[in-house]
Amino acid sequence: MALERNAQVAAWLRDSKHEICSHGWRWEEVWKLSREEERAHIAAAVASFKATCGRRPLGWYCRYGPSVHTRELLVEEGGFEYDADAYNDDLPYFVQVSGKQHLVVPYSFTYNDARFVAGTGYGSPADFLDNLRRGFDQLWDEGASAPRMMSIGLHPRLVGQASRTHALAEFLDHARAKGAVWFATRLDIARWWQAHHREFALAP
Repeated sequence: MALERNAQVAAWLRDSKHEICSHGWRWEEVWKLSREEERAHIAAAVASFKATCGRRPLGWYCRYGPSVHTRELLVEEGGFEYDADAYNDDLPYFVQVSGKQHLVVPYSFTYNDARFVAGTGYGSPADFLDNLRRGFDQLWDEGASAPRMMSIGLHPRLVGQASRTHALAEFLDHARAKGAVWFATRLDIARWWQAHHREFALAP
């Protein structure tokens, strides 16, 4: 609905390479909806993106967390390649939903700028930068032998503050200096995982 009210942003997204991932039809607590209401709201969100951005979302992430029905409804809808309604892992993984294999690309608050306001971490931009850099360096070392994913949550109203933007830019320079770092959308990651996950499956 935000894009319906901001046509210029929707038009820019239509022509950009950014991924459109649905955060829900409205910012609502979906567990308070009936199954049928939630199904209708998922359909409304998909239709709204098609109308405003010219393409549907292929990923889903509930604003306040999913209901017990969300994942089944996403699989039932049939057009989603993944959801991000999980905080329980550092890598994508598959779950069985209604007899079908469904991909989860977990989200994370570990490297999220929401910690500036959530009272759970960042006291300053320097704290933000230190956390990002240390996490990246550790994952870089581990990535020499296995895939690693670093999920950085950013919100313009939060990281857009000048001092925080400066810290983010410094981190990006640090990461780029390594060379072979892939800055990917979640859809990019989902498709890569679909294609390559068997190469990294654990032996029974």
